[in-house]
Amino acid sequence: MAKGFKSPQGGNMMQQLQKLQQQIETTQAELAEETVTATVGGGAIKIEVTGDQRCKSVEIDASLLEESDVEMLQDLLLTAINSGLDQSREMAAERLGPLASGLPL
Repeated sequence: MAKGFKSPQGGNMMQQLQKLQQQIETTQAELAEETVTATVGGGAIKIEVTGDQRCKSVEIDASLLEESDVEMLQDLLLTAINSGLDQSREMAAERLGPLASGLPL
């Protein structure tokens, strides 16, 4: 990019890109601190996932362990984890999407 290149809007494109990069980094840091919670099995399993798609906690109702149905427990865990990750991705897309639309292309 040529030094001093001006965008059609009259602003300096490099400054706009730097500001956008800072906004993205700030939003990513905020997402890493925020969580979503997915529950399955009527609340028998609860998964907490951060906005940067890290599983933060898993809670399993003790009654599920008493039933000894390993396949059901595995299915519930997979469903809860995937649901939590989907919610986390949706939250990230909602926050980062508007920033990406601001890219001066």
